[in-house]
Amino acid sequence: MPILADSYMGVFMPADLPRRVMEFMAGRTGFPFIKRDELIGIFYLFGKDQGVPEAEVAQASGLAQKTAERVAADIRLYRMTPAKLEPAFTRQNYTKRSLQVVVDSAGDFTEVDRRVAADPAILADCFAQHVSHYHQDFFFELFGPIESGLLPENARTRLAKRMVLIGCNAKDRKALPYPSPLEPFIQWIGAQKDAGAAR
Repeated sequence: MPILADSYMGVFMPADLPRRVMEFMAGRTGFPFIKRDELIGIFYLFGKDQGVPEAEVAQASGLAQKTAERVAADIRLYRMTPAKLEPAFTRQNYTKRSLQVVVDSAGDFTEVDRRVAADPAILADCFAQHVSHYHQDFFFELFGPIESGLLPENARTRLAKRMVLIGCNAKDRKALPYPSPLEPFIQWIGAQKDAGAAR
């Protein structure tokens, strides 16, 4: 399976960001809906289902670099055009994207709200917009393929042999309250699996 097709993007900090997105879109909260002092952590997981074979590590690394460059370009664009950070403009863009998600659902409207709240285009925009709004630093770091032995048991199935690009709204990893941005991501992945098992 091609790496691009076997990849996934999401947000792991703040953990309730999908709920905040839906509240913002419904007009129940304003912009910004992430506080200045909150850490934002986004991730791009490569080899989501199959892992990343050794022969495709270079391809995944190249894709990760292009992804980080695209987000950085979005941040520059928002900083140059503050009007794009207006709440009404942002809400309209999210709504347009949500309509595309509905169209792409091809009549399967179960869990549409969940899919909208977890839409990669909306979540990537959230990161770029809030970093721009607060004039924050940001960095990206690529990890992997991750060795199974380095992972807690509840994260091995989803992360072993995968590569993950993590972006945070901090100058570098030294500015984080963790030794590495991978640590809170692994904890979040494990919590997702534990929550799924409890259902």
